[in-house]
Amino acid sequence: MSNTPDKPTTDLPGRPDVVDLDTWRAAREELLIREKAHTREGDAIAAARRRLPMVEFDGTVEVVGADGPVPFLDLFQGRDELVVYKHMWYDGAPPQGQCEGCTTTAWHLKDAVYLNARGVSFAIVTTGSWDEVAAFVAFMGYTQPWYSVRDVPEPVGGATGYMTSFLRDGDRTFLTYSTTGRGTERVNGSLGLLDMTPYGRGEAWEDKPEGYPEGREPCWFWRSDAEGNATWGPTSRPVPQWTRPGATPVDTLGRTGPWH
Repeated sequence: MSNTPDKPTTDLPGRPDVVDLDTWRAAREELLIREKAHTREGDAIAAARRRLPMVEFDGTVEVVGADGPVPFLDLFQGRDELVVYKHMWYDGAPPQGQCEGCTTTAWHLKDAVYLNARGVSFAIVTTGSWDEVAAFVAFMGYTQPWYSVRDVPEPVGGATGYMTSFLRDGDRTFLTYSTTGRGTERVNGSLGLLDMTPYGRGEAWEDKPEGYPEGREPCWFWRSDAEGNATWGPTSRPVPQWTRPGATPVDTLGRTGPWH
């Protein structure tokens, strides 16, 4: 079953000029200059990020995971660095009623083997009660460690939809960096690939050639129905869920459900 729109079109209104390969290469090389400058600026920003001041906090504060309450220090798994994704949560909502953006982000973070090889641990935290969170994790088939930070203060708990980085020095713990909104996009490799396609993400805010298909609201393709049609309607659920066993069609809990 397809999980995204797959109806091809032979009508390409307003498409860019059709040229020979050498002309295309010249235009591509011109754009490459800007792309390289963008990469170098990203490197400079990353260097500045490594020099941000840190905030020390109590790493013994307890969070709740599959093994019950544990100190936040346990999330480091003996390593010095830790990246945490703070997943949004809607109390009482079944899987299809949970945040489609966070579901998409978490789906792209299923394996931390390369982070671990670099000495970095990864975990997901959320404000839901552990019994609800555990059921969601089991349904999605996630293998990364999840924890409930219900009623836990910042920087361990607090606002969700964030990517957050921490450093450990023995039993001392520090908040080093955090980002939300479009700052979390770099986790989602699918968005990067869509940015390389002719039509992009298909969202209204994108700058595209005149005559190209009009975009829709941001993230319109994050939810789909059982036939793979992107929709926020009452029969939709976050796209990754359709790959899970037991993800049967639903007729409630679309984007306008009571948890949103």
